[in-house]
Amino acid sequence: MTDTNYEYMDVEGGRPIKMWTRGVPVDDGAKRQLSKAAKMPFIFSHVAVMPDVHVGIGATIGSVIPTKGAIIPAAVGVDIGCGMMAARTSLNARDLPDNLSGIRSAIEAAVPHGRSVGRGRRDVGSWGEPSNEITDAWAPLSARFERITDKYPRFKNTNNINHLGTLGTGNHFIELCLDTEDRVWVMLHSGSRGVGNAIGSQFIELAKQDMRKWHINLPDSNLAYFPEGTDHFDDYVEAVGWAQDFALANRQMMMKNVIKALRGQIAKAFDAEMEAINCHHNYVNRERHFGEDVLITRKGAVRASKGMMGIIPGSMGAKSFIVRGLGNRDAFESCSHGAGRVMSRTEAKKAVSLEEHVEDTMGVECRKDIGVLDETPKAYKPIEAVMVAQDDLVEIVHTLKQIVCVKG
Repeated sequence: MTDTNYEYMDVEGGRPIKMWTRGVPVDDGAKRQLSKAAKMPFIFSHVAVMPDVHVGIGATIGSVIPTKGAIIPAAVGVDIGCGMMAARTSLNARDLPDNLSGIRSAIEAAVPHGRSVGRGRRDVGSWGEPSNEITDAWAPLSARFERITDKYPRFKNTNNINHLGTLGTGNHFIELCLDTEDRVWVMLHSGSRGVGNAIGSQFIELAKQDMRKWHINLPDSNLAYFPEGTDHFDDYVEAVGWAQDFALANRQMMMKNVIKALRGQIAKAFDAEMEAINCHHNYVNRERHFGEDVLITRKGAVRASKGMMGIIPGSMGAKSFIVRGLGNRDAFESCSHGAGRVMSRTEAKKAVSLEEHVEDTMGVECRKDIGVLDETPKAYKPIEAVMVAQDDLVEIVHTLKQIVCVKG
């Protein structure tokens, strides 16, 4: 480990970029996208880049964007508050059945996942009728949601309470994992679901409208922003804060229902949530760095303040890590949110065969069909190299390997 583990990139007409990418691939498209963000006039100090960096919409995934006096909605994105939760149980590998398909089926039955659309059809990724537990979890969120919908009525007609405690699609997952001592963990990945998507999409479009109204030219239209002090800035901060709280509650309810499903499959009594961690990796937060109060947008990055616990998952067939932050100032006390893609979803479906996917997920009870080839391990960077590149950002506390993986 060195004092300066990052690579430095000068940006003409913009702030510099510090990149924790030694030993991992970074495509030119991501560098171009990062340079555009670094040229925005309100960037504070520098942009920090994590080793899982890859091209996103507007802002690059795996970037930490500090701003003063403005906020970029597309940098947070539409999966507001997306993040991870992990909890250790008192179970050991020997307490599990030899065949794990029953556990996978029980989890799939306990947590709505996937997506279906069509006139008169219920989305399979939502609750038909929320349970009393879901209604109770919604209660602390409801008054703030009403204040937001008073100004933006379209958010009422979203999956909000019906998506609380649900998984979704894409790279979201629920896993049963073992650590190096064969202890059983539950780990899951989800965000603010339909309502967060609606909030993100609406405010991204409003920011673009404001840029056109004020005749502000941007290097990328997805870098449209709200200046602090405007109504849209205040409204977005309120809405994004609510969506981030919804995402936290969503993961908590998913975890409760997964634990309940496990108790239905495992005869032995066990404790759970013994080392519970619940962290965002797509969000904006007011923080103090280098002696100044700034807005920090982490787009595919986790806060890693000194001593703070976090989660860095690998792909469907790879290791994942429970980590402790080292509080690296140059990284704005951040770390990566995963391995990061090396192939787009379309490329993965073309480049990776079903046979390769089956081989790469050997030993994992999971989907082994063409519908998940976009999430196959070969679509991601090697997680071990990603961890080496950020050894001055976090220390590894637990190494996990999944044995069950549920995808939407």
